[in-house]
Amino acid sequence: MPSLPLPNRPMRLAPLLLAYAATPYVLAADEPLQLDAMQVTAGQQGEVANAQAALQQVPGASNVVDMDKVAQGRVAGVADVLAYQPGVFAQSPGNEGVKVSIRGSGINRGPGAHASGTHVLLDGLPLTGSGGTPYELLEPLWISRAEVLRGANGFERGALALGGAVDYISRTGYNAAKLQLRYEAGSHGYQKRSISSGQVLGDVDYYLNLTDSQTDGYQDHASGSGKGIAANVGYRLNENLETRFYLRYRETEHETPGRLTKAQLKDDPRQASAFNRSIDAQRDQPGSTWLANKTTLQLDDVSSLEVGLAYHHYPMDLKESNYRIRVDYSDVSGSLTYKRQHSLFGLNSNTTVGWRSTVNLPNTKSRETTYQPITASGTAYPAGTRTRDYIHQGSDNVLHASNDLELAPDLWLTTGLALIYTRREAEVTWPSNADRLSEHTWDYAPRIGLRYQLNPQVQVYGNLSRSVEPPHAWSMLWGSPLRFPVNNQPWSGRQRAAVSLDNQTATTLEVGARGDAAIGQWDLAYYYSQVRHELLAVEIEPNVVAESNASPTVHQGIEAGLSSSLWQSAAGTLSLRQAYTFSDFHYRDDDQFGNNRLPGLPRHYYQAELRHDFPSGFYAGLNTQYASKVAVDYANSYYADAYATFGATLGYIAPQGDWQTWLDLRNLTNKRYAATVTPGYDDNGADAARSTPGEGFGMYTGVSWSWL
Repeated sequence: MPSLPLPNRPMRLAPLLLAYAATPYVLAADEPLQLDAMQVTAGQQGEVANAQAALQQVPGASNVVDMDKVAQGRVAGVADVLAYQPGVFAQSPGNEGVKVSIRGSGINRGPGAHASGTHVLLDGLPLTGSGGTPYELLEPLWISRAEVLRGANGFERGALALGGAVDYISRTGYNAAKLQLRYEAGSHGYQKRSISSGQVLGDVDYYLNLTDSQTDGYQDHASGSGKGIAANVGYRLNENLETRFYLRYRETEHETPGRLTKAQLKDDPRQASAFNRSIDAQRDQPGSTWLANKTTLQLDDVSSLEVGLAYHHYPMDLKESNYRIRVDYSDVSGSLTYKRQHSLFGLNSNTTVGWRSTVNLPNTKSRETTYQPITASGTAYPAGTRTRDYIHQGSDNVLHASNDLELAPDLWLTTGLALIYTRREAEVTWPSNADRLSEHTWDYAPRIGLRYQLNPQVQVYGNLSRSVEPPHAWSMLWGSPLRFPVNNQPWSGRQRAAVSLDNQTATTLEVGARGDAAIGQWDLAYYYSQVRHELLAVEIEPNVVAESNASPTVHQGIEAGLSSSLWQSAAGTLSLRQAYTFSDFHYRDDDQFGNNRLPGLPRHYYQAELRHDFPSGFYAGLNTQYASKVAVDYANSYYADAYATFGATLGYIAPQGDWQTWLDLRNLTNKRYAATVTPGYDDNGADAARSTPGEGFGMYTGVSWSWL
């Protein structure tokens, strides 16, 4: 079966608001918006502006998220960070393991301990490894901004996954308060505390942040907690050489309530899955550590060299099925980036050559024991019985080179080529040694693009690119049909050996434009991807997901963002920000599923916020979120309903900026809806337990004080 081997209402709200704009804001004649200009400024606002200007040198779609704006409301996790971003779907299934998908990336390969589909970086250094992206170190209060390079536009950061790159940039002494205290509290037992400090002391700067959080969760059996520390120290040795050391450490633990049927969700969305309650399902990260250094050398006026090194240790204790799985991952990442401005064929030219490598250390291992008592062919085994030991290791290595060439004034040609070498190994080492799966694969990813500055307010762009995403080593084992025989041993019926999976590849055409007009700052992109060997997942038993390559698929969509100043006077400013994502992901003439939609994500996804800022520092806003219905199986035999939610925020920022307070109201109508779905293969129209409820009505408040 080529699709997945088993044991494989029209939206009316978005067009209305996207078309609405009143009292247009016009740029002064002496203040044109130069999308290509690079202005170096200091402080948080300056750094965000510089990041936006840098990303506008890329002939493709991107987002920059300013955490100072996000922090004017609840900041519980990554879903709050990535809200209101066109092209980005980010929803929480009730814990920190947020499902993030960009252009359908990792559409059904997360959320969880091994999120997939995007390459995640911390301060430009890799966090994602061959096992995916763990989430516990992505504490949003530790960062100053997030940069999202959608699709193949993450090329220069060594990101070749279908979804591109998400780079979380830490605060430093240059954009942090000398002392900041922050406290959040609200519904469902939610509390979060943070204390941080940052300063510049001559040629040295530092930043330190301690956070802890806890929640009872919206659903029953959904409590969780986390605590951790982030720190970095930078030293400018001279005007041409600087280095920075990073530390992140965090522990998390939370119960997992499981998924519900549509009927259960409508009846009582706060209930937990009977299966998860029966086994007391939990997921713990007992302590993850990330240590890194990044050193930048300015070789001369036109060239620079950046060297990075990171160590990442992330153990996990997964107790979400009849089996307890303890995994101990460690990996090391290195990166090297050389940039030079020069002349080529008499034309202005910028060249980047980079290398990225992430390698699992040999001590990475896993042990599986029974979490609940089990019975194998009449023989009873108590909890804690050893069932299997196995390893899954790998490495990702990318060498990339790219060039920007100014063919004519304001017309730039971008070319690039990446060579990719991946290694994947998996083996069950106990109770027997099966053949070790060891695969070494070479692949490539070329890229060509154009961007043109039509005028100071408008830039157009396009690119044709290839992306490559290798499978996880663990998925080669967990999706395997090769199993121990059914017998009276505790490993009865468990996977005994791994199977091969192909790299997922995609060829993507993207065209778009961005700029500033009477209606506001806007961006619009269209992409079309032909995907081969797409890595898709299906739930084969409660909380157990198998992954395999699919037959050819198509991912295409439209991404639109608009931030408008509707009205401005002595009484303040009324603004509207909107993000709309249209997603069409489907099979291409599959033998069984034809041209069925891929389940897991809504076809239409829209977010908007209407906000009034008063001169005194008070602000008030109304927001909405809409998602169309979602198929919950690959046969498209059943759907989760469309939904719309509404919220409101009230807040105050002191004129000096030293303190602020806010009230954040979520889901005012207490709408019952599915935030995420975990698809099955073919439910034959039955209402299966596929949906994770979205949070109902919630009230959150907070206060932050800073010594500037």
